[in-house]
Amino acid sequence: MAQPPKSVLWIDDEADLLESHRIFLREKGFEVDAASNADDAVEMLRRRQYGIVLLDEQMPGKRGLDAYREIRELDPFLPIVMVTKSEEDATLREAIGVDVRDYLVKPINPRQVLSVITRVLEGPRIRQQAIARSFVERFRAMEMERQRDLRWRDWVARYAEMVEWDIELAQAREQSLYDSLQALYPDLRREFAAYFRDAYPTWLRDLEGDRPPLSIDIVSEFLLPILEHSRATVFVVIDCLRLDQWRVLQPLLAPYFDVETTHYFSIVPTATPYSRNALFSGLFPGEIAARFPDWWGEREDESLNAHERELLVAHLEELKTRVPVRYDKISTSGDSAELERRLTSAIASEGVSAFVFNFVDLLTHGRSESAILYEVAKDEIALRQITRQWFERSTLFGLLKEAARRGIPALVTSDHGSIHCQTPATVFAKRDATANLRYKFGEDLRAERPEHALLFSNFDDLRLPRRGLGGNTLLAVGDTFFVYPTKLREYQTRYRGSFLHGGVTPEEVILPVALLTPRR
Repeated sequence: MAQPPKSVLWIDDEADLLESHRIFLREKGFEVDAASNADDAVEMLRRRQYGIVLLDEQMPGKRGLDAYREIRELDPFLPIVMVTKSEEDATLREAIGVDVRDYLVKPINPRQVLSVITRVLEGPRIRQQAIARSFVERFRAMEMERQRDLRWRDWVARYAEMVEWDIELAQAREQSLYDSLQALYPDLRREFAAYFRDAYPTWLRDLEGDRPPLSIDIVSEFLLPILEHSRATVFVVIDCLRLDQWRVLQPLLAPYFDVETTHYFSIVPTATPYSRNALFSGLFPGEIAARFPDWWGEREDESLNAHERELLVAHLEELKTRVPVRYDKISTSGDSAELERRLTSAIASEGVSAFVFNFVDLLTHGRSESAILYEVAKDEIALRQITRQWFERSTLFGLLKEAARRGIPALVTSDHGSIHCQTPATVFAKRDATANLRYKFGEDLRAERPEHALLFSNFDDLRLPRRGLGGNTLLAVGDTFFVYPTKLREYQTRYRGSFLHGGVTPEEVILPVALLTPRR
C-alpha cells in the first residue's frame, strides 16, 4: 500500500504562534510548512504534494470553508482537518457537510494534533500491521487445531473465524497472508466432509440428541420466539447467501437494527428444492413428498418450490400458531419494482410477512452463462463486493429499513450457500441418474476418486424422497463438480470456476440466521 508523504501544510493566520506545535511535529518525523492565508496555501499546493492539510476555519479574508473548496478542486482526495475556535453546532455541521476528514477545536495541544495526523496518515497502515500480526499469531494455532476432534459447535466456530479472517485480510490487502489463509481451506473442507459423513445421519436418526439447528428448525427455533413477543415480523430468506456475504451486509444494517447472528446447518442436498422447502415446512424432503404428494414431483425445477407459503402456513398451524401470513418471492427486476411500489404496505401490521429474494442465486448461476458476470464476480472477494453493492440499492434494504421505521423485528437467513468450484470429478452412472453438478441420485453411482464425493446408499438415511429401489445419493465435497467421462472437456470448459451448490462444504452447509431488532 503506497504511503502518503509525511508532510503537513498548516494554514492559519496566527501561524507564528504555532511554532511550538510545528517543532513537536518535526521531532516526530513530519515536515511542516505554514501559510498565513488561503491564497498562499493554494499556491503552495500547486507547487508540491502534501500528505495532509490543517485548515483554520476563521481567517481574515477567505474563510476556511471557502478555501476548502478551492483545495478540493486541486486535489479531491487530500485529507483536510478543520481547526477552529468556534464550538457552534452550525460550524461543526457545515464542516462535516463538506466531508472534512477530522475536526479540532482550539485551544489544541501538540499531542492532540499528532494524534489526528497519525490517525489520518498512518491509521490504515497501522491497522493493516495489527491485522497482519494478529493473523500470524493465530495462523499457527489454527494449523494445530486440525488435530482436534471437532463437534458441530467447534465446526461453526472454526468456519466463522475463517470467514472473519478472509474478510479482514482481503480488506487490508494483505495478499500473501490472504493466500496463506486460502491454503487452509482444502483441509478444512476435507475434514468437514469426513465429519459430516458420520454425524449427519446420526443427527437425523436422533433429532432429540446433541445436534445443530437444521433447516427444519428455522421457524420453530428462531421465528416462533419473535412472534411470541411481537404482533408482526418480517421473515426474509436470501437464496444462496453464504456466511461471508452476510458478514459484509451486516454493517449496513447496524444503524437501523441491533443484529444478533447465529448459525445453522442446511440439510443436504444443499439445493433450493430440498433446503428451502425444509426451511418453510419444518419437514425433511421425504416427509414433504409423503404428506403432500401433489406438491412433490420427480422433476427438480421451480415447481418444487411453488408451495412455500402453504408449507409455512401448515408448519405454523402445526406449531399451534395461527397468524396471518403474507408471502412474496422476488426473482426478477419486475418483481423488485412491483414490491418497491408497495413497500409501505408490503409489511403486514400483524403476523408474518415472508419474502424470498433470489438475486444472489441468480448471480451465482448466471456466471456460468455470462462472460461479463463471470468477470465481475470472478472470485469470493468479488462475489462479496457485488452482493454488497446490490444490497445497498436493493428493494430488500428498503424493505428492512421500512420494518425498522415501524419497529417491526426481522429474521434474515439463507437456505444454502455455494462453493467456488475448480476441480472436475469424474462420475460413472446409469442413464437414470440426475444431471446436477454437485449432487446426484441414481441406482448405480460412483465417483472415480472416492475423496471427491460422499456416497449414501439409502435415501432413508438422508430422509429424502424415494426414487426407485436401491437408489443412491452422491454428494460432492471440496471444490469439485461432477463430469461424465464422455463430456469431460465440455463440462470443464463450461463449469470450472463456477459457484455451485448441492454438496457438502462449510460454505454450502453452515449458514447465518440473524435476528434484527429495530433500534429505538
